[in-house]
Amino acid sequence: MGTVSELCVSSLQTFLCPAVKPVEQPPVPDDLSPEEKQELENIRRRKQELLEDIERLKNEIAEVTSEIENLGSSEERKTMQRNKQVAIGRKKFNMDPKKGIQFMIENDLLKNTSGDIAQFLYKGEGLNKTVIGDYLGERDDFNIEVLKKFVDLHEFTDLNLVQALRQFLWSFRLPGEAQKIDRMMEAFAQRYCECNQGVFQSTDTCYILSFAIIMLNTSLHNPNVKDKPTVERFISMNRGINDGGDLPEDLLRNLYDSIKNEPFKIPEDDGNDLTHTFFNPDREGWLLKLGGMYTCSSPTLVHLSNLQCFWWSAMLLFSSFKQNHIHSEGFWAPHLSINSFDLQMLSV
Repeated sequence: MGTVSELCVSSLQTFLCPAVKPVEQPPVPDDLSPEEKQELENIRRRKQELLEDIERLKNEIAEVTSEIENLGSSEERKTMQRNKQVAIGRKKFNMDPKKGIQFMIENDLLKNTSGDIAQFLYKGEGLNKTVIGDYLGERDDFNIEVLKKFVDLHEFTDLNLVQALRQFLWSFRLPGEAQKIDRMMEAFAQRYCECNQGVFQSTDTCYILSFAIIMLNTSLHNPNVKDKPTVERFISMNRGINDGGDLPEDLLRNLYDSIKNEPFKIPEDDGNDLTHTFFNPDREGWLLKLGGMYTCSSPTLVHLSNLQCFWWSAMLLFSSFKQNHIHSEGFWAPHLSINSFDLQMLSV
């Protein structure tokens, strides 16, 4: 026996605990009025409908959960496969940049556009900085376009030239080939002048001063260089480079002090190139491969083996392959006049 309320509670418990299989319905008590019997019958019928609804929802939830799990596993597998291909592509790039990029394009990891490739190189995740520099310095039209996009990703606005060079030279390592360095530094100078209009009269000024700063870094921080250039000497060496005019002394002093207080820091790679000397001044070795010749304006062949001459000889290395930037009556003529040279930095 039981009252209608007790039967309702029992039905509610069964509803709230659907995992418990419902027991066989007891017979309707005889002592209930017709109205109570009808109410009990309605409750039992509704309970059965709810249990069926719950069971159906459970099945639907189980199906959706299974689909989500399968979808998650599938996406996870795709992500793992993509990451694996990216890792392979990076390794291929570090061995041969063109083959590495081609592999990533063929596997839909990169778009075959200069902008997308430039972004890939700019992020530089897992990429050899020396290889990035070699690729950017190539003279193919497409590589030059990638270089332009790569440089455009750098924001130099309101940075002085040393700050901009620090940012730029951290994103890759300068290659050891003079023509590649020329193209890259020219692109840098153009970008810097775009971001800081009015600082220099022309991009040529920025180009020349950038090399002067790089050489200053070596002269100040290489222990083998005994004759350290003073700020006055640095200012004197850069007279007349601003389209025939002089740059403000305060500007040159600030650039000098910045390099003197903190040398350039370049990511370590295991390549043997010119930047070991320029940006790791403690290293000893060749500044230029023995036998390399660069043409200047005088018929004399000079072998600069005295470290006392390091500052000017290193600067001339770059001036010699950019004659259109440096005029005979300007920056270099008062100091050196030689035809070509085979520059060696001697170990002490």
